[in-house]
Amino acid sequence: MRMTGKALSLVASALFYAAPLAMANGAAAQSLAEVVEPMREGDMRKLVVHSEPVELPDQTFTDPDGGEYSLADYAGQVVLVNFWATWCAPCREEMPDLDALQQTFGGDAFEVVTIATGRNSLAGIRAFFQEEEIEALPILLDPQGQLARRAGVLGLPVTVIMGPDGMELARLQGGAHWNDENARAVLTEIMAQSGV
Repeated sequence: MRMTGKALSLVASALFYAAPLAMANGAAAQSLAEVVEPMREGDMRKLVVHSEPVELPDQTFTDPDGGEYSLADYAGQVVLVNFWATWCAPCREEMPDLDALQQTFGGDAFEVVTIATGRNSLAGIRAFFQEEEIEALPILLDPQGQLARRAGVLGLPVTVIMGPDGMELARLQGGAHWNDENARAVLTEIMAQSGV
């Protein structure tokens, strides 16, 4: 079949306008892991970004007054959930960074949620927070470690990055400098990719 000059012109126009759209769709189809990969430097090399989001448990945890919460309460935000304990040296070391991150990034789109897992005395947590001048982080408790176990936390600290839909997007085992340039860049990109 022979095309006329007008038909060729229409095909060329269609390709001209469709090519950028196809490229944009290809870029949008990149997984979060692929987008974040080039940014993983420093402590963020330990961050495992899942190729598919992972379901998190609906197990409750409490505040010091006995109020009950679940991770679903934070829907609509990107949440950095940090499982820690007062007896854990790397946990204690990263807590000031987490506090600074919450002060810098915390708001409607992002929140740092720290959950003391296992045997931690409330007096010990409060003394530690006062000693390190931790002011922006919540005191939340998982005294029997049920949430941590159901979330697959095998050691401490563990930090889970949860998307606005309540699904786990990434996980970091061990301590990290959460308020450094690399971590903030990764978290900013995760927020952008999550649409918050």
